[in-house]
Amino acid sequence: MTRFPKTSLLLLLTLCIFVLHGFAQSDGKRVTDKRPFAAGEVLQYEAKLSKIIRGITVGDLTFTVANAPTDGNYLIKAEAVSKGTLIKLFGFSFLQQYQSTIGSRSFRALKTTKHDVQKDRIRDSEAVFDYGDSRVTFVETDPNAPMNPPRKIASSIPDQAHDIISGIYELRLLPLAVGKTFDLTVSDSGLVYQIPVKVTAREQQKTVLGKVWCYRVEPQVFGPGRMIEKEGSMIIWITDDARRIPVRSQINASIGRIEIKLQSVTPR
Repeated sequence: MTRFPKTSLLLLLTLCIFVLHGFAQSDGKRVTDKRPFAAGEVLQYEAKLSKIIRGITVGDLTFTVANAPTDGNYLIKAEAVSKGTLIKLFGFSFLQQYQSTIGSRSFRALKTTKHDVQKDRIRDSEAVFDYGDSRVTFVETDPNAPMNPPRKIASSIPDQAHDIISGIYELRLLPLAVGKTFDLTVSDSGLVYQIPVKVTAREQQKTVLGKVWCYRVEPQVFGPGRMIEKEGSMIIWITDDARRIPVRSQINASIGRIEIKLQSVTPR
């Protein structure tokens, strides 16, 4: 049996899982200040990998919108957990838990925390967005080695920035239309990327919501100087309705095709 490099597989799985909820501010104007999501929205997804074996399930994903308990800002939580097939075939598991705090009025990222478990490896991190200083500061620690110095990265950010979880909620506010292109700012682990995103088609998709019309959105995340400096492609389908729900994501790379599909929505 062909074995894929663990780091490459996990990176692509993570990218597909969280880039589904991971794009940031563009120079496009919002459709409306009325947001198509609110506290209480829960989106649940399933991820599958296809190459030599067709459609093996590798992970479950959950995204939850809440309100921060003290200041009324948005609190978006995301969790990705591996399934048994992934552990059996590739010999590793993962659990990733993100929490993104977003300004309720400005709708820009304020803080991101992450708990990342890859088999025996554990990392905890926090990214703080300081708009007064135009800087995002990322600090990562190893709970298994508390005496080791933390890993720190700081980068410049514009006045409106997002983390890898909060961005798609901003994208859901933009005037998507076939032929439009948005230049997005994405911050992940203290680094900042500029990623072009193209709206390439309007297509029907079979989903748990029924057969719905969706915008086909193609973020350019592969290539030199981008999130993954290898060949590949990514597509996201977002419903063309008032809720603008991401219902499907597909990534094509050397390890195969990763498909993420919406399994349930609360409230329906």
